[in-house]
Amino acid sequence: MGSIKDNWRLIAATALCTVAATKCVDLALKARLENDTKQKSRITKALETHEYDDNLFREQLARNYAFLGEEGMEKLKQQYFVVVGAGGVGSWVVTMLVRSGCQRIRIIDFDQVSLSSLNRHSCAQLSDVGTPKVDCLKRHLLKIAPWCQIEAINELWDKENAERLLFDAGEPTMVVDCIDNIDTKVGLLEFAYKRKIEVISSMGASTKSDPTRINVGDLTTTEEDPLARSVRRRLKKRGIVKGIPVVFSAEKPDPRKARLLPLPDEEYEKGQVDELSAMRDFRVRILPVLGTMPGIFGLTIATWILTKVSGYPMDPIEGKNRVKIYDGIYHSLAGQMTRIGMPDQRVPIAVKEVSYIVEEVFRGKSPVSGYSTRLTLSKWDPNKPVTIQNVVILTKEEQKEHEDNVLNGGKSLEDVYSKDILDLVAKRFKEEEYYSQYR
Repeated sequence: MGSIKDNWRLIAATALCTVAATKCVDLALKARLENDTKQKSRITKALETHEYDDNLFREQLARNYAFLGEEGMEKLKQQYFVVVGAGGVGSWVVTMLVRSGCQRIRIIDFDQVSLSSLNRHSCAQLSDVGTPKVDCLKRHLLKIAPWCQIEAINELWDKENAERLLFDAGEPTMVVDCIDNIDTKVGLLEFAYKRKIEVISSMGASTKSDPTRINVGDLTTTEEDPLARSVRRRLKKRGIVKGIPVVFSAEKPDPRKARLLPLPDEEYEKGQVDELSAMRDFRVRILPVLGTMPGIFGLTIATWILTKVSGYPMDPIEGKNRVKIYDGIYHSLAGQMTRIGMPDQRVPIAVKEVSYIVEEVFRGKSPVSGYSTRLTLSKWDPNKPVTIQNVVILTKEEQKEHEDNVLNGGKSLEDVYSKDILDLVAKRFKEEEYYSQYR
């Protein structure tokens, strides 16, 4: 009998809890609906009056405030960006800068929306075909962030008009190069470099399809990118060797994959090939482009800009896809062990750990010089065994000097390296020790 009463009590309690929970859900939904109605009313009024208070801005960008913080967002709001090129890459750069809280931006592009560009443009619609790309972007983005000052300049960037196009409204925080014509691209990069304007440039997204191969690094670190190679050579002739950050893909060409398609011979036989292009000396080939890739390039650039100008802590890894050199770096340690006379010349570090040491521990750069090319692996402290926490990456030249002075020469680390270098190496080892528990 008691058991039956207990069961009924349990059933009754469960029923009461269910009713209470349902009531709470109903109240929550009602509150949410009321809040949505009020929010919609605020937005409608703001759009009608063109008066946008800070609360509306902050609410729309609440997730960005949570990520970048108050100080970071204030820094971002004060910047002025100029984006040159409003196609597949540039349209995504502009879109995400505006969506992320940038309040002043200038877009420069002479071209119009084409039917074939709809596979990669961030906002263009069928109805936009035939209209200037810059106007299309401005019209679309002002519906998202009407408080943003967007200048649409429907012109071709060239050296003759460079001062006016870039400086007539004040000096920009950064210039973003999303041009796909090499002569114009090189001209802009040279101008920005010599005028000491911060710049970031997009290399070639056409024929690429592997998002894991996308890198951000100095132009000197690019690989498997014909456009980057051409730009690098032309800038070198003009005395610019390094100092241009770029986004590029290290994806290797493959005959089974898409390739640049040359014009058919019959088109050249007709003569006046330039008439097939938008302007003289502009591209006349149809570029095979997977629509997602220019978008990823643009999103990468926008993310790089947002974190950089807001002061968000970043420590980029240059050359993250340099798989082909890891084996060489691995064997450089084996060679060193022979040269310094270690009795057991077997390398106590696995090949798979080399990429971790290079990219994650030392961020792809020598702690001595900061260089990211001609890298080797070297024992650091001669009094300690070879382990992940006692090897550093050095250039080939630095490795030899380290062997001559420290490993074979009998000098102490303090005799050879500055305090800053020693502190940096110690910091990297300490970080690795901490993160090793999660490996």
